Formats: sequence, C-alpha cells, structure tokens
Amino acid sequence: MAERLSQIQNFLQQYQADSHMQCTALSGDASFRRYWRVQSGTQHWMLMDAPPVAADCLRFIAVARALAQTGLRVPQVLKAEPAAGLVLMEDLGDDLLQFSLTEDNMQHWYRQALALLPLQQQVRDTSEGPLPAFDRAFVLRELQIFTDWFLPVHLHLPIDSATQALLDTSFGQIADEVLTQPQAGMHRDFHSRNLMILPDRSLAVIDFQDAVVGPVSYDAVSLLRDCYLRWPDADVALLRDEFYQSLQQQLLVPADYTLDQFRRAFDWTGLQRHLKVCGIFARLYHRDHKAGYLADLPRVVGYVVDIAKQYPELSAFSHWFEQVVLPRFAEVRACGQ
Repeated sequence: MAERLSQIQNFLQQYQADSHMQCTALSGDASFRRYWRVQSGTQHWMLMDAPPVAADCLRFIAVARALAQTGLRVPQVLKAEPAAGLVLMEDLGDDLLQFSLTEDNMQHWYRQALALLPLQQQVRDTSEGPLPAFDRAFVLRELQIFTDWFLPVHLHLPIDSATQALLDTSFGQIADEVLTQPQAGMHRDFHSRNLMILPDRSLAVIDFQDAVVGPVSYDAVSLLRDCYLRWPDADVALLRDEFYQSLQQQLLVPADYTLDQFRRAFDWTGLQRHLKVCGIFARLYHRDHKAGYLADLPRVVGYVVDIAKQYPELSAFSHWFEQVVLPRFAEVRACGQ
C-alpha cells in the first residue's frame, strides 16, 4: 500500500509539481477500482486508481472522450498513466442523484436523466475501436453469475440436472428476448448512483467505462427499475412509455417497433439485469467482503419475482423461483446474510 501511495504521489507531482496535494480515499464502488479526492489549496480533482489493468484506464478515457463529443457532461480527463492504472480527472462533487430523489421530484429528475440516453446511444465506437457487442454470449455470461454465486454460494442451493435444464431453457428465452430489439450505444450501469447533480442542476454521467452496444431498452430499465431504489409501478410505466415516444420521435427505433414490443423488451431486459445483479451482489459479499449490497438484494429479488410471473413462457422458472429460491433466501436473510 505504501508503495502504491508513493506511485500516486509521483504521478500527481507530474501534474502540479509545485503544490502539496492531499489524497482522501472515497468509499469504493462495486468494482476493483478505488477513488481518491485530491486537494491542493482550493483546487480539487478526482483520481481513479485502477491497477493493474491498463486496458481499463484506456477504455475509460476513450469512452469519456466519445461521450463528451455527443454533448454529454462527463468528467474531463486531465492526466493519465494507463500503464500504472492512474487517471486524474475533474471532480464533479458529491451530489449523487440518488440522495436527492423523492416521490415529489422523481419524475422531473428521471425525465432529465432519460433525455441523456439518446446521446449515450450515439456512441458505438471510440478511439480504441468499436464498443463490445452485448450479444448472446455476453447475455448468457452475465446470467451465469446468478448460477455461480447467488444459488450455490449465497443460498447454498445445489443445482441438479433438472434445475440446470430449467435455467438453461429460461436463460435462452431471456437472451432471445433481450436481443430481439433495436441496438444502441449502452452505458450498462445507468442509474441514480452514476448520475451527479451539478451546481447548475444539470446531470453528469459517471462510471461509463463498461459501455457496449446492446438493447435499446437496457439503460432505461436500469434507471427506472433501479437496484437501489424502487418507485411505484405507475410512475415507472409512465416514464417508460414517454421514453419510447421520445425514441420514436427522434427516429432512434424503427417506425414499426411498437410500444407493446418495447414494454416487453423493457421487462425481459430488466429481468436479465436483475438476475445478474443477484449474482453480483452475492459475489461482492462472499468474494470481496463488501456487505453493504446485501441490503439491496431483497429489492432486486422482488423485481425478478414480479416480472417473471407476468409471462406464461416463464411459468416454470417463476414457480421454481417462488417455491425454491424465495424460501431459502428468507432463511439466509434471517441468518444475517
């Protein structure tokens, strides 16, 4: 750790050699990256510390530049040393959208956030090349996190041959539905913790380095069915339908792509995301010793239950989830996990 701090100080001195900089560690996110607030007098910056994966820094920088070119407000990169996993950038403050949302203002803020997505969707490649495709292999790889971490590790549920066959069939259906929709540039983690309110009350976007090209509904459902907040279904439905209308008006989906198709895509894409997140939150707890995400698991599990039971095609999966997974999840929660 001392060696890393020395490397960071040397990197910062290359940016402002004559100033004394103080680094304050910020609470981490769900990735391997760490963030520091760097201060020198009245000036302050944000440092992303992402060793040892240089490609992650290069991807962050390239996506940041591509998004900025569309007009999206993102942190400006000031200095980078990708080989060391260090990026110094503009500090946009601490005002995350999540902590300003209320039932009275959520529609205002969410409309503003959804209005950013057509800009995000323009970005399909960067100076590093085309964005990865959120294709069938990608979708199934993410769903495997549920199978690997949520079921056997968190719930201690064995996966016998019948259960595996059910999961294979259900995940195949989900992948088909997710991919049967128009494709666009995709943030992949667009929600209230990755949107910042600036002093002029506009929104900035952060944590975008995992951008891909994928389903047009993905970022909207990530926002509206947030893993950290849940809003009344009527509000979500209203904003979902408004977003579809905006896509139609801006010619971002084919004219014959109907609202009913979008609603279905929104549900199935959200289901894929929430199953993946069940696995990710379990992995963060058991592998990375980050217990804070356990408090959000019931909300994510609730989304899975509510959406799966709406579709006859998923009746077998829904029945298994409610009869097998939910009781075991309740038992594990009662044990404090």
